[in-house]
Amino acid sequence: MTIDDHHAPNAAGGSESPTGRRREQRSTSRDLERYAGLFASRTRTMRSSAMRDLMAVIGRPEVISLAGGLPDTSSFPPETLAAVTSRMAAEDSARALQYGPTEGLPETKRCIAEVMAAEGMRADPEDVIVTAGGQQVIDLVTKTLIDPGDVVIAEAPTYPGAVPVFSSYQADVVQIEMDADGMRVDLLEETLDRLARDGRTPKFIYTVPTFQNPAGVTMSPPRRRRLVELAHERELLVLEDNPYGLLRYEGTPDATLRALDGGVFVMYLGTFSKILSPGLRLGWVVAPPPVLDKINLGKQAADLCTSTMSQLLVHSYFEQADWRDYVDSLTEIYRTRRDTMLDALAEWFPREAEWTRPAGGLFIWVTLPDFIDTTDLLARALRENVAFVPGSAAYLDGRGHSSMRLNFSGSDEDAIREGIRRIGKVVEEQVALYGTLTGGRSPAVARASQAAASEQPEGPGAQVVPMPQRSARGGRAHRS
Repeated sequence: MTIDDHHAPNAAGGSESPTGRRREQRSTSRDLERYAGLFASRTRTMRSSAMRDLMAVIGRPEVISLAGGLPDTSSFPPETLAAVTSRMAAEDSARALQYGPTEGLPETKRCIAEVMAAEGMRADPEDVIVTAGGQQVIDLVTKTLIDPGDVVIAEAPTYPGAVPVFSSYQADVVQIEMDADGMRVDLLEETLDRLARDGRTPKFIYTVPTFQNPAGVTMSPPRRRRLVELAHERELLVLEDNPYGLLRYEGTPDATLRALDGGVFVMYLGTFSKILSPGLRLGWVVAPPPVLDKINLGKQAADLCTSTMSQLLVHSYFEQADWRDYVDSLTEIYRTRRDTMLDALAEWFPREAEWTRPAGGLFIWVTLPDFIDTTDLLARALRENVAFVPGSAAYLDGRGHSSMRLNFSGSDEDAIREGIRRIGKVVEEQVALYGTLTGGRSPAVARASQAAASEQPEGPGAQVVPMPQRSARGGRAHRS
């Protein structure tokens, strides 16, 4: 009899299933000690994803989630999905159920080239690898380039999903401050000089230059040009993460880093998750051929190939529908929700709070008074059945404790207003408590309907004050 065949008696005199027993064992410190010596050293630096940790909670119907970067998949026409799936099944069923090439199907790559062309880029399908979402690109690039202790440069704050990846590969991440125009490239130059004096060269620079996650800001054209110049001058690779570029609500598009670079030093990350469906798990990377070859080897070892069914589904969709019409419809939905959240923030958050005003994308970055820790605040907010991502999830050095990331794409306007009201209530309680403990006067909660409210000027880019130390309001409506 094996161990798994044996059912130990439970307290009631019955037997306990092996699955139940193993689940209980996983929670014991003794069990952890039993396996501790087997773990690779890199597991000691692994960090959990803040968004993944929240998924079980925010999946409950009573919880208003302003946390995950969830697209509104309910807006995709069911009849369109049925039509493209039926066509794929009728014409390519055997192929859809089979393995495919690691680098992706040719017809899917042509769809990717079409999407990139919509943002002013020319991509040779031979320079494309189709991946299991954009997240896999970050993992594959890091696995390809990083040895333990190697330097990666990222923005401060950075995409929370990149944090566990960099940690898993034991990268030394140096984060560069941002302001309303994106990454401070002047500070980047200073950092590169300092690293050079120490005999260290970053393996790559990771940036989300357009409608940045989590801050919502957009890198200005002069900074984009200078960043690409630095890459050429110092022969540095740059990973441009661009999931949101087509989700623009105002202003005119800026040239992507890849368009400015021509594919020499800029690796480009794209995804269908935000413009079609995250459930497809389809992203892509375009990179210089020598780098792409190594990424391809890493992907072979990771998963052999990306889902053939998902790739053919995308191709079928591009054949039968105009994907740009769907993106346009998303843009209209998200613009309204962004404005709703900005107005709700002005109404329910205290005067001390600051936030960005994104010209596109899915996120607003809020900074509260320093005495409020948003990790603790999240626990209180969850008791009110509302969720957000604490700001510390976007840093690797403990910063961001008084900030939060709010998503406006995944909830309708009523839920957004109610969610912000609930968070604002918890924030107000914390501000009032602080005022009581310090003997100071508790600030009043802002109301958008106040006579003092004035309209924020419209314009391209994110209309925000400098990060992280902001001195003025960043909402659509703000107090004078």
